[in-house]
Amino acid sequence: MALKFLKTDKPQTASDVEALQSTVRDIINKVCNEGNSALKYYQEKFDNHKPESFLITPEEAAKAKDRLPSEIIEELDFAIEQVTLFAQAQKGCFSPLETEIKPGMKMGHRVIPVDSCGCYIPAGRYPCLTAAIMSIAPAKVAGVKRIVAVSPPGTIGEINPGILYTIHALGCEEIYCMGGAQAIAAMAYGTETIDPVDLIVGPGNQFVAEAKRQVFGKVGIDFLAGPSEVLVIADESAKPDYIAADLIAQAEHDPNARACLVTTSEEIAQKTIQEVEEQLKQRTTEEVARASWNDFGVVALVDSMEEAVEFTNNYAPEHLEIHTISPREILQGCRHYGSAFIGEDTAEVYADKIAGLNHTLPTSGAARYTGGLWVGMYMKVQTHMETDKTAGLKLAKYAETQGQYEGMDAHRYAATIRLNAG
Repeated sequence: MALKFLKTDKPQTASDVEALQSTVRDIINKVCNEGNSALKYYQEKFDNHKPESFLITPEEAAKAKDRLPSEIIEELDFAIEQVTLFAQAQKGCFSPLETEIKPGMKMGHRVIPVDSCGCYIPAGRYPCLTAAIMSIAPAKVAGVKRIVAVSPPGTIGEINPGILYTIHALGCEEIYCMGGAQAIAAMAYGTETIDPVDLIVGPGNQFVAEAKRQVFGKVGIDFLAGPSEVLVIADESAKPDYIAADLIAQAEHDPNARACLVTTSEEIAQKTIQEVEEQLKQRTTEEVARASWNDFGVVALVDSMEEAVEFTNNYAPEHLEIHTISPREILQGCRHYGSAFIGEDTAEVYADKIAGLNHTLPTSGAARYTGGLWVGMYMKVQTHMETDKTAGLKLAKYAETQGQYEGMDAHRYAATIRLNAG
């Protein structure tokens, strides 16, 4: 690949990773050993928050609506409807199955929701009002019986009323005001007052993502969804001001967010870099967005769209925007991304806020092996089989032979006893 970087990112060092892992490990261990007292310790240490109880009652949650402008309520209700409808459509792809593979030999599967899930709803630097919808709505559609919602107090010392409204509107009644790695540990291992869950979903900062990685196995997780990423593929037809706006929109999430442009046009690359600088000066979130852009922004110049697609597949971005003359044609070659946004008129921020696509998506290359959060993540496809006497005896003969060859004598006998019974 003839690749030229006009701007490169700052790689994370091994010592940074080790320090993060150690810090999170200590938090998890303290929560496991000390339960609620550890949660209170970290809540005060990290959020300067000293609640009498972490639990938010349904009555308290119901009052959040009174603190919101009517237009925000209308938009949140619209987002709930959009995400729910899309989740219902996706669930329609699931069907139980039973088929007779050979005479007397039936195999199939059932589709069963997990019993419980914990939804982490971030609200650190900014309250993302629709974040609760993205994790709770598909859980409800899937049929999860117990849904736990946790969200940190943020800068206001309580769960943001917009977030609290959506949690309550979705019918989730087990709500806790807490965040960080300690909240992940509490949902995974439980405390004196919080029962553990089976699955943890939702994005968060690097501490939340690392905590999810460390508790995986004890519980299921969706994937590691860390600081936001966007990659824009652009050709000579693209609009640098559009590209810059979309890059900055993701950069403002977090100083560790990653914004990338890969283009076949050096003119578009240079104009976009200039446009980013101009637009950053106009944003009230310039400090955060500029830190992200300066440390992790990338502009890559390639010779062809084929190389742009190859670059994209290696990068495996969370969000993929395609600003080209024939965006659907380019999309056909892209295999690794969380969600794709086709054409310059389809801004990624629409999905972040209200469109209906789930905005909880894989980052850090995880799109190579998983898609984003969706209703299927809350459901298990569990297989079964049934044989009649004739089919069973045929299988028993094969199992007996293999068991004897492998030296697994108990396996052999479990087949032999049925053969002998005839």
